[in-house]
Amino acid sequence: MTPSTFLDPLALAIVAGGTLLATLLRHPLADVGRAVSALRVLPRPRFSADPLLKQVSALTRIARRHGTMALDRTVIADRDVAAAVAAIVDGAEPDSVAELVRHARRARIERHCAAADVWSGAAEAAPAMGMVGTLVGLAGMFATMTDPTAIGGAMAVALLATLYGALIANLLAQPVAIRLRTRARAEAFERTRLEAPLLALAVQEAPRPVVARAVTEIAA
Repeated sequence: MTPSTFLDPLALAIVAGGTLLATLLRHPLADVGRAVSALRVLPRPRFSADPLLKQVSALTRIARRHGTMALDRTVIADRDVAAAVAAIVDGAEPDSVAELVRHARRARIERHCAAADVWSGAAEAAPAMGMVGTLVGLAGMFATMTDPTAIGGAMAVALLATLYGALIANLLAQPVAIRLRTRARAEAFERTRLEAPLLALAVQEAPRPVVARAVTEIAA
């Protein structure tokens, strides 16, 4: 038995093509593209907020020495932190900055979950497409009962389609979905650590009455 024994182009086309079509019909195209792009993060280390916390701490020192406008010249790679700092530079109140940070974190979670849902949906569709391939193979087998040489090919489609569906679901799509959700939870937790330092920076640069109100809310 050789590896070519387990290769059937028709069965693979039915399962892979059917899974792709079902996924495209289930999810918006933007989410599908995001799910494919998310594959790039899997080999990377898990997200850590420590570098961003150090950068926010450095920004706080810069603002204390040179004023808020000096922050406008800093380069911030993270989009969420950059948006929060831009709001602080524009004079947004601490409450608005805090809401901006929380909204950005929730939006990021939604995007990550949408990408994971695409892969989870593919894992659900693949076995069903394998069954479709099996039925196609059985139909072809019964249609060629008078030709013994054609029965083997149709039976191969029937059996290998089920195999392909199981492999795609359990060795590709579902593991990717689980890993993406795990990373999304870890990143969401890490990003909660950024809220307090950014709010403190906003409070530092806010007018006195706003500072007093923000401090009261933080204490509560």
